[in-house]
Amino acid sequence: MNTEAGDTHDRHWHAIEPAEALGILKSSAEFGLSDHDAKSRLAIYGPNMIKAQKSTPAFRILLKQFANLLIGILLFATFISALLGEVVDAVVIFAIVILAVLLGFFQEFRAEKALESLKKMLSPTCNIVRDGVRKEIPAEELVPGDILLLEAGERVDADGRLIEAFNLQVDEAPLTGESVPVAKSISKLGESLSVADRINMTYTGTTVTQGRGRTLVVSTGMRTEFGKIAIEVAAIKTEETPLEKRMEEIGKRLGKISLILVTIIAIGGLVEEYSRTGTVGFSFVVRIFLFAVALAVAAVPEALPAIVTGSLAIGMRIMAKRNALVRRMPAVETLGSTQIICSDKTGTLTKGEMTVRKAFVAGKLYDVTGSGYEPKGEVTSEDEVGSSGRDGLQRFARAAVLCSDALLMQEDGHWVVKGDTTEGALLTLAEKVAVKQNEIRNSNPRIGEVPFTSERKRLTTIHTDPGGGVAAYVKGAPEIVVSFCTSFLENGKVRVLTENDKERILKLNESMALGALRVLAVAEKRFHMPPTDFSEKSIESGFTFLGLAGINDPPRPDAIEAVKAARAVGMRPIMITGDHKLTALAIAKEIGVYEEGDLVLTGEELDRYSESDLEENVEKVSVYARVSPSHKLRIVDAWKNKGKVVAMTGDGVNDAPALKRADIGIAMGITGTDVTKEASDLVLVDDNFATIVKAIEVGRWIYDNIKKYLAYLLQGNFVEIAVMTLTSLIILPLIGVHGEDALPLLAVQILYINLATDGLPAIALGFSPPDPDLMKRPPTPKEESVFTKEVTSFIIRALIVETPILILGFLTGLSEGIAPARSRLFLMFIGIELAVALNCRSLTHSILEARPHKWLVLAVIWEAVLIVILMVIPSSRDALGMVFPSSTDLMWMISGAVVTGVSIELLKKYWKIRPTSAQGSLETAE
Repeated sequence: MNTEAGDTHDRHWHAIEPAEALGILKSSAEFGLSDHDAKSRLAIYGPNMIKAQKSTPAFRILLKQFANLLIGILLFATFISALLGEVVDAVVIFAIVILAVLLGFFQEFRAEKALESLKKMLSPTCNIVRDGVRKEIPAEELVPGDILLLEAGERVDADGRLIEAFNLQVDEAPLTGESVPVAKSISKLGESLSVADRINMTYTGTTVTQGRGRTLVVSTGMRTEFGKIAIEVAAIKTEETPLEKRMEEIGKRLGKISLILVTIIAIGGLVEEYSRTGTVGFSFVVRIFLFAVALAVAAVPEALPAIVTGSLAIGMRIMAKRNALVRRMPAVETLGSTQIICSDKTGTLTKGEMTVRKAFVAGKLYDVTGSGYEPKGEVTSEDEVGSSGRDGLQRFARAAVLCSDALLMQEDGHWVVKGDTTEGALLTLAEKVAVKQNEIRNSNPRIGEVPFTSERKRLTTIHTDPGGGVAAYVKGAPEIVVSFCTSFLENGKVRVLTENDKERILKLNESMALGALRVLAVAEKRFHMPPTDFSEKSIESGFTFLGLAGINDPPRPDAIEAVKAARAVGMRPIMITGDHKLTALAIAKEIGVYEEGDLVLTGEELDRYSESDLEENVEKVSVYARVSPSHKLRIVDAWKNKGKVVAMTGDGVNDAPALKRADIGIAMGITGTDVTKEASDLVLVDDNFATIVKAIEVGRWIYDNIKKYLAYLLQGNFVEIAVMTLTSLIILPLIGVHGEDALPLLAVQILYINLATDGLPAIALGFSPPDPDLMKRPPTPKEESVFTKEVTSFIIRALIVETPILILGFLTGLSEGIAPARSRLFLMFIGIELAVALNCRSLTHSILEARPHKWLVLAVIWEAVLIVILMVIPSSRDALGMVFPSSTDLMWMISGAVVTGVSIELLKKYWKIRPTSAQGSLETAE
């Protein structure tokens, strides 16, 4: 290929004929490019990608950690200490700063990498023609000259010149701001037209809303119209999640509280020193300053946002491994509160492998054997099937094939369907009665269509036949197709369709539906004169009824179990389907969605409900049948008006509004359109209902761990503030301890306690395995604060139990001097906080029911070993202002830890009021 990169974009493609455009790019409408040619062009033009905002470099994430007020204060304290000759204090404080910075850095860096990998997993794909074969490839591999196939609901992934369009309409609002979809044409246009007026072009980032077509790719990547805009637009700043904002607010509020307290302590100390001695030495001012800074740092959970973000990101990765791709991080948190799961039926609650089981054709009822899409099986009837019966079956199958857009093919030795699975079942039936899809379609080319919509519930196509005649074929809901049929094929002859015939057909339809079969009707119409008007009103009348096909899609076994588990914990599954009411009811009963006394509503019945009527009755309805996507929006609104947290699944482009409105929008990864996926919070890779329940488990797990981390962190911080405030402001002055001795802990000791307890043990709690009853509890109320009764009670318990123990231990040590007393208090703080960490593995289950996991145990052991090392080495002991602990000190430390552990276990026993009706829990994290 001689075309230079960039030349294709500068041409006025809209002003030339399709054949000329194909010639310029050396492509073919039927065969596209060869794989070899596509590879060489990819090397010239590069990947078809709009350059996104670059990820934050590691060094910027590291520097960001220093943009923290408290870290700045610590660095200032380090500088002052060094200036005053307090080299040991300066070194220790600086080391703690570095460790705190590295902790925040690694959390944010891991979260960034987790999100990057997830973005790669969400790379879009597109359908093209190469070497004359339809293929699905990553959109980034598109090159100029490719033939891109366009279907309703699909996003356009490159700029192209249309070469084929059937009732094609495209939403170009993202590019042009046009509020309504644009009807497309393949006709040549004038050169001086704006992008919005080039109706024979398709553009990257737009969406097909109706019809189908083929477009010749002319520009890719940054050379597209969308790419030109992207160059001029600044990168969008990523917003914080609601949970992150709440966590940040918690940190700010605690910071204000602690700063007020330490200011009072500092001023009180200075006033007391002046009133006692008549002067305030510079050394004393420095000690008070360092003490205040250390207490402020100890009180504020500065690493909390990073820990939460890391937990959410890891949760997203776990969900991805379980076939649930989270597109928006807040969805991880919201999943844990899900109360209503509105799910499509086909492929989600069922296997999605449609198979024709029964057929009523030419007046005879047939049984069809075989399963899935492999065209093996027999079509048999109780009556002997003669040549007229076989002819009738083939006539029915031929009409069904022509009135379908799906493709039945072999891939890697397996038969698969590209397109609608219901149409795939009809194509499989056609192969079983020796009707070849490719032969029939090639000999009867389509010249027009009245497209299927969820409102019309039918598709009508118009074709020419080898003899030059024209015929129309329709496939859709039996009650609708029968309504515009006037004749009936029976025993090889066409006769008038009577009212009795219609009644018989509809009764048979009802009987099939009761047997959990989805029923489609097929009819045909032959024209004496070729039609000039292909509108619905002109075409759809005077058809000959050919027959019914009863199609079965068996439930997924794991979906049945998932529905049972969801119901047991108070989550309500709702089934939404386009199937007949009786078919929907039969499947819903088998899966367990429907229970005795529930209501089943059709779309027609739903239309008769006012908004208030629906809101009043929505809690009684378990199954919605024969509904359109617009009904989904009403269902979501009705549940949300009841104050429920709603998850809604969808795959079609018209499902996008409902998914946007739902608290959790769930798109199908296999059958879902690009528009639906982009409107969703969650994408199911396997289109399986059971995956939704697994994702909810992970959401609950992550939210639980955030609460554990928060309870552990805040109870320790509040106790530190309480002990420091009470001893330095009230107790020590009352017993005659003044000056520098009135500080119960040195600044460096407070900072080390903060690092040891808020470091590895806290991180380990953030990634704890789930509680045993994770999926036995009702959903978390939507309005519930992070400060649940468990979190609040942990904080109150700590203040009541730990504060007096710590103060008492400190005061009994004063008889030996201030240094031994500080050493004892220091060790007691460490011991008690490590005991709390082990007991925070679960906020409701005893330590025997929910044993500490290995990473938590290792973190606690590491901190214990480290403190032993620091106590044994004289230089490190001196740096911390410690003396070698006595046996009495160790006794106080162990006793404090034991009493703390016992108090937590008693509290858990008191609060442990949980439902236990459901079974199952999440797999234990390693």
